[in-house]
Order: sequence, then structure tokens, then C-alpha cells
Amino acid sequence: MALWTPSRKNQNHHPSGAWEKWIQPKRKNDRTVFLVLVDQYRITEIRANSMIGFDVALDGIWLAYSLATLGLVEF
Repeated sequence: MALWTPSRKNQNHHPSGAWEKWIQPKRKNDRTVFLVLVDQYRITEIRANSMIGFDVALDGIWLAYSLATLGLVEF
């Protein structure tokens, strides 16, 4: 899993206005989906002993969410 973070105002790299306009709706959708996953699957309660364990737990949550979104399973 790779996470992307936006540039800060004090950084030298500034993305173009077209890029910001394109990414803004996608970022809003991602935030909404992530907040739903946090609430539904209690992501904040994951207790992993390593980063790999946490990554595996998140992969399982993404898989469950994807299967439910596609209508392949029901909760």
C-alpha cells in the first residue's frame, strides 16, 4: 500500500493548479471511504506487533470492503 500526501505551503515543490483541481474530488472521496472504514472495521483498534502486521490487517479490511462494494458478500 502506498500513501500520497499533499505538498505543504512551505515546501519548494508546488503542484500545478490543474493537478490540484483534478486531485481534490478524489482526495475527498478517499477521505470519506477511509472514515467509513475506520468506523465500520475499527481500524483504530488494530493492535499489531509490527508494521507488517498492521499492513496485513489493513489489507484484510480493504479486501472485505472491496468484496462488499462489489456485492460479492454481505455483512
